[in-house]
Amino acid sequence: MSISGHNDIEGLKNAGKLVSLILQEMKKSVRPGMSTKELDEVGERLFKKYGARSAPQLTYGFPGYTCISLNQEAAHGIPSPHRIIREGDLVNIDVSAELNGYFADTGHSFQVPPYDSKIISLCQYTKKVLNRVVSRLKAGMRVNEIGKMIQKEARKGGYAVIRNLCSHGVGGALHEEPTEILSYYDKNDTRRLTDGMVITIEPFLSTGDSFVVEQPDGWTLTTANRSLAAQHEHTLIITQKRPIVVTELPAIR
Repeated sequence: MSISGHNDIEGLKNAGKLVSLILQEMKKSVRPGMSTKELDEVGERLFKKYGARSAPQLTYGFPGYTCISLNQEAAHGIPSPHRIIREGDLVNIDVSAELNGYFADTGHSFQVPPYDSKIISLCQYTKKVLNRVVSRLKAGMRVNEIGKMIQKEARKGGYAVIRNLCSHGVGGALHEEPTEILSYYDKNDTRRLTDGMVITIEPFLSTGDSFVVEQPDGWTLTTANRSLAAQHEHTLIITQKRPIVVTELPAIR
């Protein structure tokens, strides 16, 4: 999507506030012993309260309101009454919503106490990479500079990038142009960021694996060698200067 005026900016900000709120409330609700289905129901109540729709459900028929992934699951974990959150688990919550015709997408990885320094470092460093990349984006940059920056920062921290998970265009739909904004450098990608373009930035870093594999459920993506993986994600609007990060705004009340 490319914004065409003030109404688009406000619509995206409202959608961004909502997914941020849902993510915050879900994280606050996490308790050892609860199922990922129970956690997803926290999100479900908020979707209904604010009149929004789950973007994965709407777009792909995903069997849950949000994606909840644990430990070696990097993405697209299906909420289940049989998937129990335990002490020390690495949890990723990914929330995507449609609100009044606008789509926003956010994600966050964190650990359930007691904490392990290896997991905490992975989560914190992934978030740091996200923030560093977002702060440098502006209209006119080549899209492949995003992957170059993510890859460089990941290597500096001693982590691998998940190469078959990527950022993407968003705003008028959950996934749209520019599709497949890679997390590594592709010299053949000549696309450029344009003023008003709406995209996500979502680095997936791992402690070893560079690829994820799809599980028999047709959704859940896991690392192959039981490496740990973390993701953090924002939805943002590209401008001539610093981007407008719509999922970084104060939560709606």
